[in-house]
Order: sequence, then structure tokens, then C-alpha cells
Amino acid sequence: MPDTSTDPGRAAGRPRAGRRLTALLLASHLGPTVVVTALCTALAVAVGAPAGTVLLVLGTVLAGQLSIGWSNDWLDAARDVAVGRADKPVVSGGVTASGLRTAAFVAVAASVALSVPAGAAAVVAHLVVVAMGWAYNLGLKSTVASWLPYAVAFGALPAFVVLTLPGDARPAGWLVAVGALLGIGAHLANVLPDLDDDAATGVSGLPHRMGRRATAVLAPATLAVAVGVAVVGPPGPPRGATVVVGVLAVAVACVAGVVAVVRPRSRAPFPLVMLVAALCVGALVTTGLEGAVVHP
Repeated sequence: MPDTSTDPGRAAGRPRAGRRLTALLLASHLGPTVVVTALCTALAVAVGAPAGTVLLVLGTVLAGQLSIGWSNDWLDAARDVAVGRADKPVVSGGVTASGLRTAAFVAVAASVALSVPAGAAAVVAHLVVVAMGWAYNLGLKSTVASWLPYAVAFGALPAFVVLTLPGDARPAGWLVAVGALLGIGAHLANVLPDLDDDAATGVSGLPHRMGRRATAVLAPATLAVAVGVAVVGPPGPPRGATVVVGVLAVAVACVAGVVAVVRPRSRAPFPLVMLVAALCVGALVTTGLEGAVVHP
């Protein structure tokens, strides 16, 4: 008889292939994975990357995000069982913790292999993204530096996209800053609904130490700053369309903050944050991304 004591979810039996695939998709944190991949792909198109490079960005970022999502649910399996997170596939028996571990490592290997044709600098940039995601999952989320992996990873993502371009292209500092600020805002908004469950299992990152109300205010404020940098960062005066998209993004960020304060356990702030990220990219696109790519 197999030992199920160290592998939550195995006791439910071996899931059927279709159920297992659905569980794997859910365990990948599908929403954020799709949004981050789509935004990076859109950024690649916006900076004029060739079709092959756009596909390289899509595949590499998707594999990396899948690995981060799967490693999160694998490493948190015992904790999710302890707090009764029935929405987690490993708790409901859709997939096993060991299955998620295998999938996470396969996805990491795939992300490296897919990025190799872009060159060493791009490979390193994306490895930083994945390493930060794993570092968060492995324990940084329980420290006062819980925001740091998000800041570094989201800052490195646009850098990776630019570094995949042919030649000696480098990302502008303001573009990296926009990504880093979006990452911090995403972290703060994402943690809000789980503060109580996290506290019950010993997770004490920066948002937990600040408290729910302070976190709910800081999240949209950080996003608003990110949008501001996206609007004024490119050289020259902002275009009218850029300002309009920027104002809309700030408005959505404010809505996210209000929802977080009024409905503390709502998960709505995080998708709103993802919408702000999309609008931020939209603001960048309306600028023509002038000055986003630097050629030394």
C-alpha cells in the first residue's frame, strides 16, 4: 500500500488524465500565468521583435511562469491541507504534490532550453525571473523581504524581452522600473485575501507585518506610481492617448484599493491589478515605446 502521509492528494487515488490536466492548469495559477505571458508577448511585438523572437518570448515566459505556479502549490501542499484550501487541486485530489514537483522541474528545464537561442544575456535575465519566483515560494514570502522577488522578477521580465532582440539592445531604466513597481503592487494585492490563512501557518511577509489596511492602501498607490513612470518615462511630452490610458489605469488601481478595504477577503483586487498591468503596457504601446530600447 503506498504511503500517502507525505504527499497530500495521493490518497484520493490516481486521477484520470483529463482531470489531471485540468488540475495541473489550475495549480499553475493559470490567470496570472496567462496574463504575464500575454503581456510579455505583447511587449515583444510592440518593440518590433521578429516573429520567431515573439514565439521564443511566449514559450520561454509561459514555461517559466508554469514552473513558478507549480512549485508554489507543491511547496505549499501541506500548508494548504492544514487550512482546508479546497480550491487547491492538490488538496481536492486532482493532482499529487510529487506530480507538481516533477512538472515544475520539467517546466524550468523547458524555459532554459527555449531561451538559449536568444543569447546568454537573455537566458540570464529569464533565469533571474524564475529564480526569484522559486525563492519566494521557498521561503522569502515569510520574511520582510517578501516584496523583493516580485520587484526583481517583474523588472527582469521586460529586460528579458528587450534582450531577445537582435543586436546589442538594452532595456531603458524606466522600463525596468515600471515592471518592478507593478511586481510590488501585484504582490501586495495578491496576498491580501490570504493574510489570515498565512498567519495561521506561520507566513509573515511584509504585508502581514504592515497589516491589512496599510497593505490595501499601499498596493494601489504603488500601481499608480508605476503607471506614472510609464507615462512620463519615455522621452518627450506624453501623448494624449497615453495620458488617457494612464488615467484609466490609475482609476482601476484605486478601485482595487477600495475593494480591498471594503471587502478584505475578496480576491477581486488581484485581477484588477492584472488589468492595471495590461493598461500599463497599453500606455507604453501608445508611446511607441520610444526610448524603451537603448542601443549603446
